[in-house]
Amino acid sequence: MKNPLLQCSIACLLGLSSVLPVSTQAADPRKLLVVTVTKGFRHSSIPTAEKVLAELGQKSGAFNVDYVRNDEEMAEKMTAAALRQYDGLIFANTTGDLPLPDKQAFIDWIKSGKAFVGMHSASDTFHGFPPYIEMLGGEFETHHAQVKVDCKNHDPKHPATRHLGPTFTVFDEIYLLKNFRRDQVHVLLALDAHPNEKTPGFYPVAWSKHFGNGRVFYTSLGHREDLWDPNWADKNGHREDSKEVSEAYREHILGGIKWALGLEPGDAKPQAR
Repeated sequence: MKNPLLQCSIACLLGLSSVLPVSTQAADPRKLLVVTVTKGFRHSSIPTAEKVLAELGQKSGAFNVDYVRNDEEMAEKMTAAALRQYDGLIFANTTGDLPLPDKQAFIDWIKSGKAFVGMHSASDTFHGFPPYIEMLGGEFETHHAQVKVDCKNHDPKHPATRHLGPTFTVFDEIYLLKNFRRDQVHVLLALDAHPNEKTPGFYPVAWSKHFGNGRVFYTSLGHREDLWDPNWADKNGHREDSKEVSEAYREHILGGIKWALGLEPGDAKPQAR
């Protein structure tokens, strides 16, 4: 004889299984290569940037980092074959013409569907290699004295900018760019006046873009140590707002990294002007 109570219990369990969330194992963290090789000006904030990027990956659980700090490590870890083990890379304040083993293979690797994240002077890199400038979306031209600016938030829904509100007030070295094509990037942060002279105009600060099947996130912010690390500001007696601004910047770059890795949704289509 069938047990009515047992049948009811089984039916109830089956019914619940259709509405309860399914428990799944978290995906493994993505693997990112952080490049800090310089052939031009070397920022004093690079060691701080390396530390902060590792902390952001560890605390978020989204990614792990490996480093390329010199020519020998670049020759070893950035061949076409070696890059296959990584999901993307970060150029953290790189400068100059870096000794990549195969520059075109590097560009093709990003275009195949990888993540590229550029911080500050990543746009002051590979000036003589047009495919890199095309991939990044803009090129450093010059800067003036460090200054406080109000960056306008052009996408309050993107993971890199959704926490910032209508404006992000920050004190940093603000880049003026050339070879920037507004119709090929999705603007995230920009100024509506020259950072120092205050004449009206459009001055991009951060953006996202597609590059083939790859995803590119760039922010020109990141010159100063106290922007990368709020504790650095405390130790060195900087402005009272440094800690709050640094925390916002860290969330800015973390959101951009997650988007570039495909871990969070966000737009990369150029906006209508």
